[in-house]
Amino acid sequence: MSMTSNSLSLLHRAQSKRLYKQQLAHAVRVAAWLGLVPKQHSTGGKARLLGISKRGDPYLRRLFVHGGRAVLAQVKRERHQFGAWLDRLEARSPRNVAIVAMANKIARMAWAVLTSGQSYNAAFST
Repeated sequence: MSMTSNSLSLLHRAQSKRLYKQQLAHAVRVAAWLGLVPKQHSTGGKARLLGISKRGDPYLRRLFVHGGRAVLAQVKRERHQFGAWLDRLEARSPRNVAIVAMANKIARMAWAVLTSGQSYNAAFST
């Protein structure tokens, strides 16, 4: 599935759920709406991050997670722009955490494609 089809799917789901521009004004809000960010439990100034929230649209979350899994499995690390980042991430995190992190990055890139109105340019997505 390409970046364009993920972006269109994201746009269609957002419109069908009547999400307002204010709710999807920032990439971090889109990732939170998809359930690709950790739950937070903070007390006494100490933040504790739990598992992903799994809130939002399960179909879109599944699409982005499968996309993240495909990137981790298929990308040629030495030639890809995310190669070094993925290597460092997999060295310090479990594989599924790295998959969800990549899904979060893909969702933010899809949001950028939608909001800018331009086609995906790999040079700007580091």
